[in-house]
Amino acid sequence: MRNKKNSIFSPALLAVLMLFFITAGRTQVINEKKEKKDTMTETRHPQWSKNSNIYEVNIRQYTPEGTFKAFAAHLPRLQKMHTDILWLMPIFPIGEKNRKGSLGSYYSIKDYKKVNPEFGTFSDLKQLVADAHQRGMYVILDWVANHTAWDHVWVKEHPDWYEKDEKGNFKSPFDWTDVIELNYNNPEMRKAMIEAMRYWIEEVDVDGFRCDVAGMVPTDFWNQAKDELDKTKHIFMLAEDEENVDLVKHAFDMNYTWKMMHLMNDIAKGKKKAGEINDYFKWNNERFGKDVYRMYFTSNHDENSWNGTCFERLGDAFKVFTVFDYTVPGMPLIYSGQEAGNNKRLRFFEKDTIDWSKTSYADFYTSLNDLKHSNIALWNGGFGGSFNLLSGSGDPEFYAYFREKKNNQVVVILNLSSREGTFKVENNNIKGTYTNYFTGEKINIQTDWIFHVPAWGYVVLVK
Repeated sequence: MRNKKNSIFSPALLAVLMLFFITAGRTQVINEKKEKKDTMTETRHPQWSKNSNIYEVNIRQYTPEGTFKAFAAHLPRLQKMHTDILWLMPIFPIGEKNRKGSLGSYYSIKDYKKVNPEFGTFSDLKQLVADAHQRGMYVILDWVANHTAWDHVWVKEHPDWYEKDEKGNFKSPFDWTDVIELNYNNPEMRKAMIEAMRYWIEEVDVDGFRCDVAGMVPTDFWNQAKDELDKTKHIFMLAEDEENVDLVKHAFDMNYTWKMMHLMNDIAKGKKKAGEINDYFKWNNERFGKDVYRMYFTSNHDENSWNGTCFERLGDAFKVFTVFDYTVPGMPLIYSGQEAGNNKRLRFFEKDTIDWSKTSYADFYTSLNDLKHSNIALWNGGFGGSFNLLSGSGDPEFYAYFREKKNNQVVVILNLSSREGTFKVENNNIKGTYTNYFTGEKINIQTDWIFHVPAWGYVVLVK
């Protein structure tokens, strides 16, 4: 080691070098913290969910047979459509006591550890999940934790696991007279519920759960369940809820966007204006963190059966709002039969098979799924890019925005009106050469650019 007298560095140079290393060290620490934070944000969710879409499967109505095996025959078609997550509506035995209709509600469950014999066998379900996995898809089960059927196996064995009224009678929520509420003050019931969920992960290898009326079940139970179940497998959790922010802080990856769906309905009917979408996003962004997945949809089993098909509610605006669902920050949902243009309300308590004689929207959904997969700007939660409103002039019923991340950019221009209109882009952030995703046309934007868009039309540009 050199002594101070023989040092080749002057005091001034030593001071500069010391300052450099201190600064570099601080920068490294900051960067390490930032990288750690980014990694934590992106690994909160299963990695495979980062650019996924979700598809809701109504086993009863999917085929004339209404079975797991019959649905499995559709897996090659869904794979070709590049479907990612299969959400199976409840597959459990349905209660008979106080049953609604001849077949009953999927959400009136008689046994959490068995399959509905109308749908097939346990082995049939296990094979369906294995087949989906081989095709690169994931499977989540619809889980009903708030209530059970009146004749669930727990009613006689553990009556104290249920809520009672002041007279000691079982309680039904709302007008759901075919079910009774569970008591989450009972720790043994909680333990049994978690074990029942774990059963399907261990025995069938499901990848998670969509949890019915999740906000009606205590958040601390869901947090407990998530921690326990993740010990077996890092699962994906979808909450049927939009108001309870605490649910998506830990237990759930994703929740619903009913407010946006209702706004879509109102815009399509001329009751509200495109600009009100900004109010929605202001509310959304103040309430939910960027890492929360928000599920956007034009239909689901409840909306279809009780409020009308997407064509009834949206009419000609169906496609433009589907493009919206795929390009805003969130995960898009497809409900059984939407790709076939299903335009009937499927009966809820009876058999009512989807008509698969045409698949008029299959190519449309496939294109959107491909765009979602391939462009990182559109990925889910913290995996995706920024969301920026696009300034411009022209028809006030246009809604335009762009998203970008790592040199990937997607520009979306939507005409949310029943008449043709124009939109003049006035934003320097989208200069360059783009490809119109749906037509293949090349567009070189250097200054202002005017788009002529048909009624309920859309333009999606990528680069």
